[in-house]
Amino acid sequence: MKVAVASDHGGFDLKATVISVLESLGCEVADLGTHDRSSCDYPDYAQKVAEGVAAGEYQRGVLICGTGIGMSIAANKVAGVRAALCNEIYSARMARAHNDANVLCLGARVVGSGVAEEIVRAFFTTEHEGGRHARRVEKIRLLEQG
Repeated sequence: MKVAVASDHGGFDLKATVISVLESLGCEVADLGTHDRSSCDYPDYAQKVAEGVAAGEYQRGVLICGTGIGMSIAANKVAGVRAALCNEIYSARMARAHNDANVLCLGARVVGSGVAEEIVRAFFTTEHEGGRHARRVEKIRLLEQG
């Protein structure tokens, strides 16, 4: 699976942990930045990942900022993206199983590296259940079309 990962300066340190977990799961990871701790604007990185996922260049994405909130808001502005902010394992599983989320957002100042590792594992090993959930995801897609 091809996965795009990006962070702002607040998520920079956690990004290395996330990439390591993804690679251990056999994912092909593209690091879309930021590449240092200099202050930067999270919407720029959210856009890169979200547009890549929406275009099918990547199957999924991971975005990391201080809280994950800004990244999730920005990424969800891109049609075709279902970005989920997950601070614990259960939400990560449900984001995939019920919502077919394709972008995981994490808050580096909210979760530690150990919890983040487990969230990433849950998100990337859980499949969408389909059925009644597929109908609901389709309704989200229709909302995007206006």
